[in-house]
Amino acid sequence: MTVIETARVTMNNYLDSLIARQKVAKYFARDVTLNVMGTNQEAHGPDAVEGLIRYLHEEAFDAHPELKSLLVDGERAALEADFVGTHVADFMGKAATGKQVRVPYSVVYDLEGDRIKALRIYNLAEPLLRQLND
Repeated sequence: MTVIETARVTMNNYLDSLIARQKVAKYFARDVTLNVMGTNQEAHGPDAVEGLIRYLHEEAFDAHPELKSLLVDGERAALEADFVGTHVADFMGKAATGKQVRVPYSVVYDLEGDRIKALRIYNLAEPLLRQLND
């Protein structure tokens, strides 16, 4: 399999598991990092990265990504999606509001072989807070 084919299979399997709320740590490199850009939210290591992803999708919000596009090019991938759900618990100091949210966002991934080495989430936190405060 080529590098691009390996990356595409990894990303498709990861996203299928994420949407199904299955474990995703198995797709991560041992030294994986996740950064929510524009905030101090970050995680290091497979369990911590999965924990932050679960916090966003299952704890602070009952939410899921609605995928718009996925681009894979060698050891990089980029995702465009909408974060859709309900605010059900504390998020960045904001207590649960029960509000419905829909935020377009993107994630850039660095891959190493068949593992995700880094995730950088863009344009998520600030728009979420704006919707919760409206």
